[in-house]
Amino acid sequence: MVKRCIAILFGLVLVLAVRAQFDPQMGQYMYLQTAYNPAAAGEGDLMKVAGMHRMQYVDITNAPMSTWFSFSSPFVIGKTSHGAGIRFLNDRYGLFTTQSLYAQYAYRQKLGKGYLSVGVDLGFVNVGFKGDSVNLSKMGDDYHDANDPMLPAGSKSGMKFDMGVGLYYSTPVWWVGASYSHVTRPQIDWSDGTTGVEQIVTLFGTMYVTGGYHFRLKNYREWVLTPSAMVMSDFRSWDVNLTLMCDYKDRYRWGLGYRIAGSVNILLGIDIISGLQLGYSCELPTNKLLLESYGSHEIYLAYGFDILKPKRTNKYKSIRYL
Repeated sequence: MVKRCIAILFGLVLVLAVRAQFDPQMGQYMYLQTAYNPAAAGEGDLMKVAGMHRMQYVDITNAPMSTWFSFSSPFVIGKTSHGAGIRFLNDRYGLFTTQSLYAQYAYRQKLGKGYLSVGVDLGFVNVGFKGDSVNLSKMGDDYHDANDPMLPAGSKSGMKFDMGVGLYYSTPVWWVGASYSHVTRPQIDWSDGTTGVEQIVTLFGTMYVTGGYHFRLKNYREWVLTPSAMVMSDFRSWDVNLTLMCDYKDRYRWGLGYRIAGSVNILLGIDIISGLQLGYSCELPTNKLLLESYGSHEIYLAYGFDILKPKRTNKYKSIRYL
């Protein structure tokens, strides 16, 4: 019965409008910051290709499933530093689907020991609903009227222009950032003009604030502790994700996370070869959802490379450099 109720909640159809409280969550937020902050585009000295796939509440019907992809690179124009990239999201939650594609740009200014960046997302978001998959027969005749005009007839989808903005400051030791998604507050109209009822999806903005610090242990230089946090809010509700990662020899990683909304997270990671990173997280609910699912699982893969640096042309006579 609990599973059925949860599935119904995930598959609830819209009434007059739908409000997106948060964009899809991720447990390994510290590794794919361009997914929610355009100002992080071009951070560091490398081009970076990264992807992440999350399966939430495994074994629950119509549970959320999200896939992110991003590419970003720093570049220089004259004496100024910049970053650019693209990011893509494919998200499924209940009978709803969201696909979005953005171009990212960041202006980077040297400040102190790091860079302060101002960034913008420009792109499109498409929201769909599988109205032909709504099944009310199992819920009883008293639950809902199958002829309710609020229910979209058949599958619906619509696309709108979207925009996000962000600030980001990073040094080799610590970072902090703030961003706001859906600045334009896209409204996608699914109305077909036959029922006389508006069916509108409104994507409300979400504020993200994140930060972290790398502590290299004084007497154990091969060990680094990295506490980090992300705060999310749509100014109606909010959530906080706290994480502590441990790095060994800058190659092996493991850690724990806690989300105040009700979950704990176990994280693992490794640098397979130079520049190639693999990460995994298992997020377990701290409420009754733990009895109805196998938790949420997330896989992360990224590769950083540099094809922009000029080749070394210096010649050395010493045999030390042969």
